[in-house]
Amino acid sequence: MSLCVAVAGAGGTVGRHLTALLAADHDVLSLTRSPERAARLGVRGRLVRADFDVRDGLVRALEGADALFVATFDPADPRHDEHLLSAATTAGIRHVVKLSALAVTDPGAQDLVTRWQRECEQLWQGSAMTWTLLRARAFMSNSLSWAGAVRAGEPVPTLYGDAPNACVDPADVAEVAAHALTGTGHSGRVYALTGPRAVSAREQLAQLADLLQRPLKLEDLAAHQALTRWSARYPLPVAQALLESAGRQAAGAKASVTQDVLQVTGRPPTTFETWARRHLSAFR
Repeated sequence: MSLCVAVAGAGGTVGRHLTALLAADHDVLSLTRSPERAARLGVRGRLVRADFDVRDGLVRALEGADALFVATFDPADPRHDEHLLSAATTAGIRHVVKLSALAVTDPGAQDLVTRWQRECEQLWQGSAMTWTLLRARAFMSNSLSWAGAVRAGEPVPTLYGDAPNACVDPADVAEVAAHALTGTGHSGRVYALTGPRAVSAREQLAQLADLLQRPLKLEDLAAHQALTRWSARYPLPVAQALLESAGRQAAGAKASVTQDVLQVTGRPPTTFETWARRHLSAFR
């Protein structure tokens, strides 16, 4: 049965994959702050301008949608989920799939970002809609931040380069989301999404080196150096949260692997090598 599915955060890492998966069989409302940028990125569906800072206009943007995917990105501003929830309730949306993070299950994770993710989960769980939560480990695509250094032949700066992380392909997360949005049996379910095994940044870089057929070097950062770099890109509380998260990874908190991608999609999760092979042009 064809549905109308709204994707909030359609221009994001998971949203772009999701709109492509849904567009063949469903009507897709791709909500984005900048439809022009979304068009350049190849986002599929009907591009709908939406500002999550402002509730006004979101009800109109969601009109006619049966289900909603939510990916929000500002831990310093909880209004985004609040506004989307209010608008979705008014618009009569029946089911929501919320992108969250696996860190919410770690009692030791009390940083700003993880506390915000827990609050967002509770918000949607307390709504009148049915819901599905997708708790993802770090995205394999985060390694795209290395592309400039790799192309220039420079060392890749990394904090705790030997710390394992069961990172996941965002395309796998999108495929799980598509099933949860359009299939049955997903209401009230919480899916923990990881890759097939934990890999460190050093291992990822070694796999990239093999594929590129040239040596690559990793530069080990001290914690204060990493904080300085992150503070140049993010507000200080977010940068501090990233530092706390990296510390938990170094302690092994992100190494466990789940089978939920296989359970939902019927296929094993993508390996980092496979992901890297598909994105190798970014590093050349």
